[in-house]
Amino acid sequence: MARRNGATLGGDGGAQRRASESGPATMRDVAALAGVSISTISHVLNATRTVPEATRDRVAKAIAATGYTQNSVARSLKRAETRTIGIAIGDITNPHFTAVVDGIETAARARGYTVLLVGISESAAREIEGLDALLGRRVDGLILAPSADGGSAVLDRVQRHNVPIVQIDRVASTDYDAVVVANADGARRLVRHVAQCGHRRIGMLTGLPGLSSTRERINGYRAGLRDAGIGYDAKLLECGEYSAAPAARATAALLALADPPSAIFASNNLMTLGAMQAFADRGLDVPRDIALIAFDDFAWTDLFSPHLTTVAQPCREIGATAVRLLLERLAEPGLKPRLVRLPVELRHRRSCGCAADAGPIT
Repeated sequence: MARRNGATLGGDGGAQRRASESGPATMRDVAALAGVSISTISHVLNATRTVPEATRDRVAKAIAATGYTQNSVARSLKRAETRTIGIAIGDITNPHFTAVVDGIETAARARGYTVLLVGISESAAREIEGLDALLGRRVDGLILAPSADGGSAVLDRVQRHNVPIVQIDRVASTDYDAVVVANADGARRLVRHVAQCGHRRIGMLTGLPGLSSTRERINGYRAGLRDAGIGYDAKLLECGEYSAAPAARATAALLALADPPSAIFASNNLMTLGAMQAFADRGLDVPRDIALIAFDDFAWTDLFSPHLTTVAQPCREIGATAVRLLLERLAEPGLKPRLVRLPVELRHRRSCGCAADAGPIT
């Protein structure tokens, strides 16, 4: 029996001798004791290929028997890898992005990667500064929510460093992989539903100009109006900049119209908070005085009174999918750019003005 650190493992005589030699255990020792190739050991350790459970068990026992420890620093120098993924997010205080980052970190950790996070505050200058900091740490790849100001020019600048990029939440360039959600479909179904509740004047708090998510949600809003036979009125759109304070001002502007809306669609979670603040400042009750529907569900939605009717995004799935695309890109740099669009879920509660148990929104 081979012996190292007091542990034993069955194997052939040569394997026993190699594993019992003095000095640090090597991957070759583990492979010999487990009766598999060195490449199989690498796949098990780095989760780069599916390995049968029985084989993984043999490898685990061989690792324990030899006392083998991966030297991540040496591996990084040899392969020019750091096993790190950089993340650049516009608003790291937004609960939506918090959940997305959690999905990224969980998926990355499962594949043996760590993550580095920077906030870029929807500013091209901050975006460049943050990305330069990540590139300076020699990250293997980047997951980025492109800023409204930077766009494709910043992506092209980063690409000159030959570091793969996956866009999330919005698409600044179709030349790079991206993971987004069905923005237009979710907005369309939500607006169509509130129209079916009897509302004909439906206002919208729009996001930052220049972002694909803003354009798609506006397109969905307009499609929902068409479905309901309602004409489009540009005066019912106000920019809330995807933030609470600007959204409160935008809501006030909508309410000040000569013919104000009877329902408002807030197209992200922070703008929902801004709209609710504006309603509270004016003593308006939801949904008795005005209906409210929103893009983005968040953890405390059910704590609001009334409970909010929302579009829920699969935040953690966005993060996990971005990690998968990035690692596939690292393994096969020649892949064509891919766009993954994940479905959304409509959660029917009371703020739209109908009973919470009225059934799913179609």
